Amino acid sequence: MVDSSAGGKMSAHGGGGGGRTRVGRYELGRTLGEGTFAKVKFARNVETGENVAIKILDKDKVLKHKMIAQIKREISTMKLIRHPNVIRMYEVMASRTKIYIVMELVTGGELFDKIASRGRLKEDDARKYFQQLINAVDYCHSRGVYHRDLKPENLLLDANGTLKVSDFGLSALSQQVREDGLLHTTCGTPNYVAPEVINNKGYDGAKADLWSCGVILFVLMAGYLPFEDSNLMALYKKIYKADFSCPSWFSTSAKKLIKKILDPNPNSRITIAEVINNEWFKKGYQPPRFETAEVNLDDINSIFNESGDPAQLVVERREERPAVMNAFELISTSQGLNLGTLFEKQTDSVKRETRFASRLPANEILSKIEAAAGPMGFNVQKRNYKS
Repeated sequence: MVDSSAGGKMSAHGGGGGGRTRVGRYELGRTLGEGTFAKVKFARNVETGENVAIKILDKDKVLKHKMIAQIKREISTMKLIRHPNVIRMYEVMASRTKIYIVMELVTGGELFDKIASRGRLKEDDARKYFQQLINAVDYCHSRGVYHRDLKPENLLLDANGTLKVSDFGLSALSQQVREDGLLHTTCGTPNYVAPEVINNKGYDGAKADLWSCGVILFVLMAGYLPFEDSNLMALYKKIYKADFSCPSWFSTSAKKLIKKILDPNPNSRITIAEVINNEWFKKGYQPPRFETAEVNLDDINSIFNESGDPAQLVVERREERPAVMNAFELISTSQGLNLGTLFEKQTDSVKRETRFASRLPANEILSKIEAAAGPMGFNVQKRNYKS
């Protein structure tokens, strides 16, 4: 799932190096994406060998922005969502400083890449992805979850080419539904955002998400955006008026459906139920088949428990491994046998160093270094030491 807040492509292999970080039963690999509140890392379950993605949230940032209640509610809802077209959330863990959300890893890249490489999709292919997108959005709306930032970059593909919506319910953590039943936070990517969201007078999350789905369908079939302008205010004017035209290669029925979805008036805009009953949409449509399994939310409740039972917390620890080195790498570690000058032009080089100064006594500095280095697996050696 990757966040659109922590976007980036997910691949099915971790990084290298001489050591790996372990969190619970998961071994962390390379960073897949990074955002304001979160970082997403590749990980492997060492017990089962399964590859997953782990979203890591900083507890201090969560507390600072008073987001605990919102995150707990959103994570609980996401864990309840089991749909073939939404990235699955497996479990939640926490250390003293971080929250770890373990999610399904998808390896087929972004749908955006498919558009970028082909220019545009054939109408039947675009319809297939649009059907899966609507299935996911409709299911999540039925559980009170709204994405608020739907765009091709947030639509991933698994190894079989099945569409997976990422970050559903986690992409806009700070938003709240007010007493009037509407959302009031302007968010999302401007080109995909509904006019009522920009208006800042409150909007229905389901209707706003459907507008974004309409823009995505247009992009899949056209290969370009329906609303585009380098000037942001000019772009907003086009969105307010739904000032766009469909290319000649769109079928008549596709044009009609897109115009009903991209209706600037949310009250007269077509609904998802009406989209599913539309003749163009129904062509070759296969409703998703899946079973609703029992879900345990104990891990979420324990992590956000105010008492903070230490037994429930995981520890992030680094496990050092012997580095695999070839002969040249081994030789180059010795300053007297550095072969770099045989292959590189001699230039004035600057040695990269880190220095620090402190007013504390040397004994106190060294004891702090030893205390910090010990738990990380380092050995501290003192040479020619004078206090």
